[in-house]
Amino acid sequence: MVRPRLVGIVNVTRDSFSDGGRYLSPGDAIAHAKELRAAGADVVELGPASSHPDAEKVSPGEEIERLTGVIHALEGIPWGVDSYHPETQRFAAARGASYLNDIQGFPDPRRYGELAGLRCQLVVMHSIQRHGPATRVWTDPRSIWSSIEDFFDQRIADLEAAGIARDRLILDPGLGYFLGSTPEPSVAVLGELGRLKARYGLPVLVSPSRKSFLRAITGTSLAGIGPATLAAELTAADQGATYIRTHDPAALSDALAVRAALTANRTGPAPVPKDEGRPGYRVTT
Repeated sequence: MVRPRLVGIVNVTRDSFSDGGRYLSPGDAIAHAKELRAAGADVVELGPASSHPDAEKVSPGEEIERLTGVIHALEGIPWGVDSYHPETQRFAAARGASYLNDIQGFPDPRRYGELAGLRCQLVVMHSIQRHGPATRVWTDPRSIWSSIEDFFDQRIADLEAAGIARDRLILDPGLGYFLGSTPEPSVAVLGELGRLKARYGLPVLVSPSRKSFLRAITGTSLAGIGPATLAAELTAADQGATYIRTHDPAALSDALAVRAALTANRTGPAPVPKDEGRPGYRVTT
């Protein structure tokens, strides 16, 4: 099984749900990016604004200001940017971003000619909202795959028709509030993530890390959500995710290494002693 590439999250924000304010200063963000890289991240993703339902609005100018103090110190570390603002995307692309991650999925066809001229990859994300940050809306989990496939059928066709090479596209189905206010749509998507690769033959990025749906399932606080996150991330890996976006690449890297070792040495189920199951059979030590 191919190991997914790990994307380390660096939130350069005041109000991210998981670590708001911790990495707002350039020095803290730079140090965190280097820590994530050392912990196993293949690439780091800079987020200059939050996108949860209660996030504050951040102008493109402020996003660019937050990024400016960080990217100059990331030499040797591949990095991408999570922003749906065209101005921020242009700024990042011009300064060597490996990819642009757009939670709106690049909705404006008037920009497709510009995007076709870039060299970086494009993470095209699906969301129920389609525009702007996440909101709290109920979604029928039985309809979520129809929404995802209808969206990508049309969006991929439009991007390719505008001259954007298919091999530059990475698909993200969305999770958490981007799919609905209850856990069921996220569970339905994560459990069948392989459908995306099978249908489109494109790389898939997924981001279950610390998401609200995991806390809703487990009743666990944010401080204790690490084990649930790891379980979801390993499920994504089993489903063939190409990229896993995570707050904790060290834990995920270790878990993937153990899983690979166990899989490589798998020889089938242990033999059952021939007397096991007979009346009077007893395990002795």
